[in-house]
Amino acid sequence: MLNRSGGVGLGVVVAGAVDSLFAANPAAGSRGPATGYGPLVEDPRGFLDLPHGFSYRILSREGEPLRSGGGTVPSRFDGQAAFPGRYGRGTILVRNHECRENVAHRVPGPASHTYDPLGPGGTTTLEISARGELKEEYVSLGGSFVNCAGGLTPWRTWLTCEETEASPAGSELSHGWIFEVDPYDNARNADPTPLEAMGRFAHEATATDPRTGVVYETEDAFDHPFGLFYRFLPEKPLGGYGSLRAGGTLQAMRLPGVTDLSMVTEVGARFDGIEWVDVPDPLAETVPIRFQDFGPGGITHSQKLEGCYWGNDSVYFVASFARSEDGSTADHDGQVWRYVPDSNILELSLIFRYEPDDDAPGEGPDNICLSPYGGLMLAEDAGGEQHLLGVTGSGEVFPLARNRQNVGTPQAPSYGEFAGVDFSADGQTLYANCYNPGTTFAVTGPWRRQR
Repeated sequence: MLNRSGGVGLGVVVAGAVDSLFAANPAAGSRGPATGYGPLVEDPRGFLDLPHGFSYRILSREGEPLRSGGGTVPSRFDGQAAFPGRYGRGTILVRNHECRENVAHRVPGPASHTYDPLGPGGTTTLEISARGELKEEYVSLGGSFVNCAGGLTPWRTWLTCEETEASPAGSELSHGWIFEVDPYDNARNADPTPLEAMGRFAHEATATDPRTGVVYETEDAFDHPFGLFYRFLPEKPLGGYGSLRAGGTLQAMRLPGVTDLSMVTEVGARFDGIEWVDVPDPLAETVPIRFQDFGPGGITHSQKLEGCYWGNDSVYFVASFARSEDGSTADHDGQVWRYVPDSNILELSLIFRYEPDDDAPGEGPDNICLSPYGGLMLAEDAGGEQHLLGVTGSGEVFPLARNRQNVGTPQAPSYGEFAGVDFSADGQTLYANCYNPGTTFAVTGPWRRQR
């Protein structure tokens, strides 16, 4: 099925049906099914265009004083997660900062919470009241490098991922790790410890199976032969905070006969017999993992593996785009994959067809989450305007928000990507980040079930 949703202001060409993503919020069921929320209304303040009836609150912006003191809000807002607030009231956000050496505002980590004094990245934690007001904002991890996305754990912590294999200039410490951050007890986040057994590579995101404790990981490698899709089998599965430090086995996914996921272009294509191959050297001491020898069967790669999310007894992950000119086998503007551990089946749920002459927005899905109202929410990271996109169970795409913060010029506008999309525990508030200028939004409105 090809579906062009230009009627709501997008030029997206989508193929596929994602019925397996549907998980309706019972509280919204009485409103009946619908597709999208209508056209976006221009924001007179110039921050965020939303459908009629929706509103936003800006919780935090880079360069402002941290609410709890200790410096300024760091730059480059990326992945984040929303946790239920203390005693079930409000929300706690843990937010990544994908900072490199030349960033305007480094993470001002106290020494006790800093891994590498030369690392400019890390995480901040935001505590939000039941009324939606920012109460506290502080550094929960400092001294890391290029913190991109990550993932929730079943025991309510955040795994923050370094999207790099390099280290800051002059640093003697290695980078390319995952760190665990506790959103409720910041004292636990002192003396940051890299989870080395989970691999050293350009991490993007994680998703943890709450039944088994297996952690799935995506790799966003920028050069050919591109990244891999991993799973980590912990020695102490579901052991709570700190249990991943006990180590485990890192494996990479092999799809027999498929060396590059961009080869698969038919939505609904299903593959059984997925093989998981032990990574020869998870620490990548001499050779990056994606270049290591996985035996005569090789390993399966993909350009731009990004968002990763657990739901419906499956792990969903995104390939943001693929270009043959970069070395990919085929071209596309985004794939959503579903891996079902119980049946060991991989399925292509959605593909954004490549339209080389189409400059309209609606491509390059990055961060991902399942919506309590059915289907998916995707954060767009592509050229031109940037959107938060909804995808219904039938594969229809609709816009939920458009970033209006122009960091370019009137003649050559440029807009920062969306990231960190996630819903509050009660489903009433959607949180999302604008990467540049770093801005955290809380969006509320007349949410309803999406067919």
